[in-house]
Amino acid sequence: MGGKRPTLLVVGRRLDPGDHELRDSLTRAAQPYEFYEADSAEGRALLDRHGVTDDGLPVVVDGEQTYENATIVTLAQAWNALTPPTRSHYDLAIVGAGPAGLAAAVYGASDGLSTIVFERDIPGGQAGHTSMIENFFGFPGGIEGASLARLAARQAESFGAELQVLRGIKGGGARPEGGMRILSTDDIEVTADVAVVAPGIEWRRLEVDGIEELLGRGVYYGAGRSESVGAAGKQVVIVGAGNSAGQAAMNFADARAAVTMVVRGQSLGKSMSAYLVRRIEQTPLIDVRLRSRIGAVEEAEGSLRSIAIEDGGGSVERHAADQLFLCIGGQPQTGWATKKGFDTDPAGYLLTGPDLLKDGARPAYWPLERDPLALETCVPGIFAAGDARHGSTKRVAAAVGEGAMAVALAERRLEELAPA
Repeated sequence: MGGKRPTLLVVGRRLDPGDHELRDSLTRAAQPYEFYEADSAEGRALLDRHGVTDDGLPVVVDGEQTYENATIVTLAQAWNALTPPTRSHYDLAIVGAGPAGLAAAVYGASDGLSTIVFERDIPGGQAGHTSMIENFFGFPGGIEGASLARLAARQAESFGAELQVLRGIKGGGARPEGGMRILSTDDIEVTADVAVVAPGIEWRRLEVDGIEELLGRGVYYGAGRSESVGAAGKQVVIVGAGNSAGQAAMNFADARAAVTMVVRGQSLGKSMSAYLVRRIEQTPLIDVRLRSRIGAVEEAEGSLRSIAIEDGGGSVERHAADQLFLCIGGQPQTGWATKKGFDTDPAGYLLTGPDLLKDGARPAYWPLERDPLALETCVPGIFAAGDARHGSTKRVAAAVGEGAMAVALAERRLEELAPA
């Protein structure tokens, strides 16, 4: 999205979904802003000064310019941050700018490949919504997920990779002559000789009546740093037992919120790093409910007010809740895969390399006189990396390694395609 602008003034309602999405995107993009509730004295004064009614919320004031019904996309368009590709054909195309896609961009561009990356959101993937990553190699003090993504994106661009942020994919697929064709959501078409698909995963939905209606109104998937601002004294509930849930719990406890963790399993240690388990156990503001689940949510005036926690014995407790954060794992963003001829496992994860073989034999459709390479999909020259790949370990470092490895394998495919 280019360089930072001076501090923006944002007026809206904290519990409106559009306001939450805007603030979350600005926070992940490291764009400084000050937020004012529309009904506060400061917020009302700003609206009156700029002649804006409540119908225009959320409002962004950028110096002398005012943007009504603002979204991160409309702001990026106004700031001329959505630059089009510089060419129609690339050596390497990458779909997804999470850790795997960004790593592929860094190593592909640094190796001299003309490289383009498409990402429907702000770079970072699910890691970009993680408040802190403390076990990533080389960062002994930890690093915020969004900060890691920004640094990686800047590094990729420094080597010449073109990042097409806020530009998703609506069409394309393997080309008969090899490589990949990509059609973006705003009708930009490019082709590439080889490709890395790293679409990542999206949060698995919690099947509880009323959850979807309260999204952005006290219920959220993931828990980035933006929501801990002003959380002191609030009742915060976090569902999940992975590292992202644990980091979110610590983040809110550090902000002086009262945190309740709802965990289905019998212990945190099964899916959470030991260092996080120890910290949570030593933090008085965090109450862990094991062998428990959310049975119901209750709202008042359109916002979350309480939840029902059911324990393993069938007891139900009504618990006050200002905010509910769902960090319960994810599902691969591969709904397009089977339509485009890619093989997946029953859960939708992309099959690659040896997993494509049947009893050690190549699939009948495989056109080459060699086995699929380690991260190669069922389409030669198109590789998969990161969380959406079958067998991935769902760790940031692993995703980065797969992104780098995918580029090395893609270069082998380019050597095959080179004229003799």
